[in-house]
Amino acid sequence: MEPEEKIQAHVLSIWKESRGFLSGKGKEGMLILTNRRLLFIKKTEAGIKWWGAVRTRQTVRLLQSKDVMVVEDGYGEEKLRTDLENKKNQKISFDNILYIEAKEKVWGTVLFLDIIEDGKEKKFQFSVVQDWVKYPISAPMKYLKVDWSRFVKYIQDKRIVTK
Repeated sequence: MEPEEKIQAHVLSIWKESRGFLSGKGKEGMLILTNRRLLFIKKTEAGIKWWGAVRTRQTVRLLQSKDVMVVEDGYGEEKLRTDLENKKNQKISFDNILYIEAKEKVWGTVLFLDIIEDGKEKKFQFSVVQDWVKYPISAPMKYLKVDWSRFVKYIQDKRIVTK
């Protein structure tokens, strides 16, 4: 993480899925937007008590005001720097984002993202989850309808696409 890199938005309870034929199962994590890139944090050092409290607060806030461009308390650049040491966490440069768009579905709002990673084009979708089922495996039960517009615009304004 670069010294001048700052968190612009921090969204918990994100369900990430690959799009395409035989895409496999999804993953839970956090989506963090900095002034330099987009990050999907699957493995975090943040405590479970913090996660639970902030997730509940985020759900209440998103039910009132749907804007995802918020930075959550208790997770700053230092914790992000620690989490980025784990290779399982995904780092996406703005310039590697080919396509980004949010679409409203009946069940929730989806952020679609096409990126270049390791020289290959990959397609993902991200959704904010309100409720989870934990058994037999963790999976989303209810999604939120959120406003990704400022999030999308921030990325579009920062990226330089050369396809």
